[in-house]
Amino acid sequence: MERSKRRGMSFGATSGVITPLGLLIGLISSTSSKLAVIGGILTIAITDSLADALGMHISEESLGESKKQIWNSSKYVFLAKFFLALSFIIPVLIFNSLLVVGITSSIWGISLIIWFSFNIAKKNNESSILVIGEHLLLVILVIGLTYGVGLLVNRFF
Repeated sequence: MERSKRRGMSFGATSGVITPLGLLIGLISSTSSKLAVIGGILTIAITDSLADALGMHISEESLGESKKQIWNSSKYVFLAKFFLALSFIIPVLIFNSLLVVGITSSIWGISLIIWFSFNIAKKNNESSILVIGEHLLLVILVIGLTYGVGLLVNRFF
């Protein structure tokens, strides 16, 4: 796979899991509104995907990459993040309980990060346990922090 495409896909995919998962967990722990969760995920899918694509575009320009590489990276950041972010709406539409949505979404997000991490470790000839462990620790930190912030928002606002 071309370097710019791989760079865009890996960045977009990771951000497409972490950002909507964190938002979803935070919203679930702060509100009981499925509408707020769906609206939040849609907002993230659109605005944050475009923002990350622009960020990648500017970053690639600052490195002096070719126009083709710049646009490829930007395009794949957007596509990966947009569609992965949208995938977090599916549990909200399927399940009535936001607790089940949170658990299902966490399992989905963690599974994706494990899969991405395993493939990265394999490609780089690194220990898959170490790479997965490092990335999983960060995902669990995001879930825990956003859950805690949501509880605080619920309690004080």
